[in-house]
Formats: sequence, C-alpha cells, structure tokens
Amino acid sequence: MSSRKTPATRTRVGKYELGKTVGEGSFAKVKFAKNVETGDNVAIKILDRDQVLRHKMVEHLKREISTMKLIKHPNVVKLFEVMASKSKIYIILEFVGGGELFDQIAKNGRLKEDEARKYFQQLINAVDYCHSRGVYHRDLKPENLLLDSYGVLKVSDFGLSAFAQQVREDGLLHTACGTPNYVAPEVLHDKGYDGTASDIWSCGVILFVLMAGYLPFDEPNLIALYRKISKAEFMYPPYFSPGATKLIKCILDPNPLTRITIPEILENEWFKKGYKPAYFEEEQNVNLDDVDAVFNDSEEHLVTERKERPVSMNAFELISRSPSFNLENLFEKQTGLVKRETRFTSQSPANEIMSKIEETAKPLGFNVHKRNYKMKLQGDKTGRKGHLSVATEVFEVAPSLHMVELRKTGGDTLEFHKAFLQKFLIRIKRYNVEHRRKY
Repeated sequence: MSSRKTPATRTRVGKYELGKTVGEGSFAKVKFAKNVETGDNVAIKILDRDQVLRHKMVEHLKREISTMKLIKHPNVVKLFEVMASKSKIYIILEFVGGGELFDQIAKNGRLKEDEARKYFQQLINAVDYCHSRGVYHRDLKPENLLLDSYGVLKVSDFGLSAFAQQVREDGLLHTACGTPNYVAPEVLHDKGYDGTASDIWSCGVILFVLMAGYLPFDEPNLIALYRKISKAEFMYPPYFSPGATKLIKCILDPNPLTRITIPEILENEWFKKGYKPAYFEEEQNVNLDDVDAVFNDSEEHLVTERKERPVSMNAFELISRSPSFNLENLFEKQTGLVKRETRFTSQSPANEIMSKIEETAKPLGFNVHKRNYKMKLQGDKTGRKGHLSVATEVFEVAPSLHMVELRKTGGDTLEFHKAFLQKFLIRIKRYNVEHRRKY
C-alpha cells in the first residue's frame, strides 16, 4: 500500500482551494479552504445535492441559507456565500481557528464561574438575535460552540444543523433532533415544541456543563435518560453559587410554558454581572442572488471541482493541517488533550505505517477498511453516540518523513480519546522508537 505522497492533486472550487476535512456528518462534510483571490481562510460545508433533493429539503434549505446570510452577529459564524456543482452544494463559512468550547471543558474539567458566565452571556446574545430572525438551532451543545483566536464564542451551524425540520400548521416543530443529553423534554414527547423554548433549555444544560464539567442528565440507558430529562431530575454541585443555581433551575424547567425566557434571563442579577451587550452594525442590502442561482435549474452558474497538480506539498497544505497555524505544532507527537483528531510523524515507510495501524487497531476492537492511502477504522461496539469510527490518512511531507492523521468521523469524542487514542498512540510510539533503532 503506498502513501499519499505530496498530494497528487489539489482541488479548486471556484475561487477556493480546498484543504483538509475538519468535520463530517451524515449529510455534510466541512473542509478548510483558502480564497485564492484574497488569501483569506474559510470553512466550506459540502452537501450532497442528490440527498437534498431526495429528502425534499430544497425549499427549507434555501430559506435557511437566505436567513443565515442576513445574520451578521459577532457570536455567530458568518455565512459568506453559497455555490453549487452538478452533484454538490457548497456553503462558504467564516473559519474559526480557536477550537471548540468542548476542548476547554474536557481539558480543564470545569470553568470558573466568571468565565462560564462570560461564554453563557455570548451564547444568549447569539441565540436571542437569531430567534428574533426566526432561526432556531435545535442542536446546541459545546461541540457546536467555537472560539476564535481572541476567545470570542461563535455559534456554528445555526439554522443549518437541522435544516430538515419543518414547522407544521400548528406553528410547532415535530422532529426530535439534537444530542439526547441536551434536548428539552418537550422535544422527546413528540407533541410539537417551540424552537425558542427548546433552545433555551439547551443553553441551560450548556451552562451547567461549563460550571460542573459534566452533564446534568447522563444515563447509559436512553429510557432512564429521557425519564430524568422529563422530570428535570439532577443534582447541583455544592460549589455552584446560589445565583447560578437559581438561574439554572429557572432554565431547566420541564414545562416550556413556565420556563424562563431570554428577556427574563437578560434581567437576571447573576447573568447581568459584567454583561456586555453585543455591539455591531447590521449590513444593508445583502445580496441573495447566489442563493437563488444555486437552487434554480439553470446550469449557467454551476461551479466545477478542478484538480490541479502541485509541485510539492506547499505551505498552505502544511498550515491547513496545523491546529493553530504554527508549523512547529505540526511535528508534535500528539496535539491537544481532547480533540476530534490527532496527528503524528513517522520515518517508517508508508506501507509499514499502514500495516502497523491495522495491526494496532484490530485488538482494540476495530474493523479495518482500506482504500489506497486511506483507512477507515470502525468500532464493533456501540458507544454513547453509536459506533466509534476513525478515518486515517498518511501523507509524505518530506523524503523519509510521513505525517499520519487520525480523525474521528463518528461516535463520542471522549470515547475516541479514552477508549482509542491513548492506547493507540502508546503502541504507535513504541513502534516508532523500535523503527528508529532498526535504522
């Protein structure tokens, strides 16, 4: 099996050069990219056009994208434009390079109350603004909250994470979605729910997680989990201040009709401490021509994916694989404490690396599927969020030096770290040392 040497081709879509995959889901893939005209970094969410048509999502997706393009808020990831090819839809988004808020919690255990309040205030600012525009997230959780390089919170996927949901004639949403631990009781009862109240519940769970370092509702058995959520049955840690406890109790009210509203949260004494409203100027005359063009039947505005052959793995490709755009970080043996991905370097031949990965993964309970320079590892046990799956890719960055990238594509992030990554990297590190001795 050969390595993926200096990539045989680079992919261009319109004015964007695509880099590494930074996220994957059942409907979409997100890639890091560069605007070759301006040099700006962006993220591109790529949807399968056939899936959108097959699930009759066109009108809803068009409406969501149009709405998101109009939303320009400092705590929401910006949507710049949308393009389409014959087979794909490309949503061009602001690239946020500071990682997930999830990483802060996993790394530090829990945040200090003042820091948790600061992020919660920014989250409420974003949610309040989007609700005023008729946009509901429906999958709010720490993994969907990003931080920029200045530590400013940015809500990602607002209005796009659950675009298949429809409001029925009664004005309520009827599709249960989101991560079970964060969803409101009324979402689970399948009697329709108000997107405003359910988002507020999720914000309350997030505040609890920020301050406690663990979930208020967390049961391995789904029926037991739903029962606890329905009754809002959980314990407050003794170190929560009375003000924080009182506010969370008002948010995690299982009755959506008596649950606290955002205007009431904004007047809460604990919330108001150090509060800074978001100041920004709304853009006028936002152009929606690209949205209309993507969804009409004309092929005039379609873009194509062009393959270009690079001379060598260039700086963009190296930097796009470095977590904080620092080339020194590229050659660390493990980056970050809890991540959806990690990478390491090896001086071993590519075929040996791939064989060793397979040999290491199988005893850990993973089925291996190989294809050229890529490998998919699929866990054979069902975890908290389904089967854990890992994508592996080997790149040649210099003669006799390979970079190996491991990326979680399914399952729980903490399980990826604890059940797989730690054991896997220990064995691979041992192999790297033995290989160096051999030569």
